[in-house]
Amino acid sequence: MTANLPRRTVLRRAVLMAAGATAGSQLLATPGYAADRKPDPAKLREAVKKAQQRADERKAHVLNGLRSKNDWEMEKVVDDRGNIYTRPVTGTPVDVQVRMGDVETVLVHVVRRFHYEIDALRKGDVVGWRTPGSVRRGLAESNQASGTAVQIRPGSYPLGVRGGFYPLQELVIRDILADAEGVVRWGGDDRKPDESLFSIDVGPGDARLTAVAEKIRRWAETPGLGSGVLVDPLQPQRRKAAKRLAAQQV
Repeated sequence: MTANLPRRTVLRRAVLMAAGATAGSQLLATPGYAADRKPDPAKLREAVKKAQQRADERKAHVLNGLRSKNDWEMEKVVDDRGNIYTRPVTGTPVDVQVRMGDVETVLVHVVRRFHYEIDALRKGDVVGWRTPGSVRRGLAESNQASGTAVQIRPGSYPLGVRGGFYPLQELVIRDILADAEGVVRWGGDDRKPDESLFSIDVGPGDARLTAVAEKIRRWAETPGLGSGVLVDPLQPQRRKAAKRLAAQQV
């Protein structure tokens, strides 16, 4: 086949092959590829030491050593090398400072259902993270300092007051909690109520939180499911699930 190719093409291919062989031999000669090259123990110890120092600095910058009521670590900063970041609530004008990952998935679902099925939210209506010094550790509000709780219109539903929602609105709240299968608690059920507050009600690493978050993500990928799709909270099966959960949580 080569005999039929123009001489210029043959020469160009030869040059490219030679260049490739040269690059390959250089790559094999680098420390990462040299079989007889061993890591320098002193340099390795220094690298490990620096990595540990960076980890310790990050920990001191982010954590205060305290845990919220639901046993998650409180964080002193947001949007700054920790686990809590400002996240959009898709389909609404709202964003919220919340713990990334499964917690975010579940709490954003709660906020979206509130927006679509209870009352439309405006920017600033949802408060997520609060500084550890601004919350009381003995109350569920401390969960905000760990990024695992949100308050929806806290000025409209004052601490210690019940009855801020109409009966049909409360039915929807019960249905939202049933969606979350017990991993979210409503502050309206606390002894000292805070009807604006919705908290993750399981600790770190709980498999139930992961399972609910995965369910919500599947809904988001399936037409006709998930937040934004109106449901009937009076449907017998949904109502039964909501009542059963309320009996456990109240």
